[in-house]
Amino acid sequence: MEKSGSKCGCPCHKMAGVFIVLFGLVFLLGALDVLAPKTVSIIWPIFVMLGGLKCMMKGSCKCCDQA
Repeated sequence: MEKSGSKCGCPCHKMAGVFIVLFGLVFLLGALDVLAPKTVSIIWPIFVMLGGLKCMMKGSCKCCDQA
């Protein structure tokens, strides 16, 4: 992907925001009784693990290595 100014347009950099939004959405749907409490208790750790994996893969972005 091309860099525009100082921001990279690579979709991998948007994943942290997506995880945060989905994490909040799970708790919101649980609070509104759309999701059962057991479902919420299963889903939120999955998003935490995905966020951790994203942090572990942080250095593997090919577009940021090109200077």
